[in-house]
Amino acid sequence: MISELMVQPSYWIDREISMQKVRNLYLFKFTENLQARLEELAERKKAYLLTSEEVVELASLLELDRIFTLINAKVIAASCQLDT
Repeated sequence: MISELMVQPSYWIDREISMQKVRNLYLFKFTENLQARLEELAERKKAYLLTSEEVVELASLLELDRIFTLINAKVIAASCQLDT
């Protein structure tokens, strides 16, 4: 079994993660730069062109994206409960 290292999420927090207002809620978002990097890595993966470092970077970004999706969904659900 191959152990895969992860890039620490804190690596991107200061410069590549933002909170953006969406319909009166603040949600976690990747900056345009980081979103473009994620898409670039995904394309390179499809073409089997990723280096081992890029494999780790992509896995880390995808995990962070899943975390943000979950957190943002909880924020949205909580705001809907407050509105009722």
